[in-house]
Amino acid sequence: MGVEQAPTTKGKQAAKGLRQAAARDERKTEAQTGRPLKKGAERFEERSRSSDGKSAGSKQKL
Repeated sequence: MGVEQAPTTKGKQAAKGLRQAAARDERKTEAQTGRPLKKGAERFEERSRSSDGKSAGSKQKL
């Protein structure tokens, strides 16, 4: 849920804290690996592929 979409003040604070924590973790990971993390669809594919070597599209059942 986005910060703007949270219905309560407490929810907005929680969403903001989660977003900040995720950004800190991303910066930490990028510093450790020495390269920026992929974003968007590329990141989804990278994470999906790393779990079992298959792309997300090949995992879907038709």
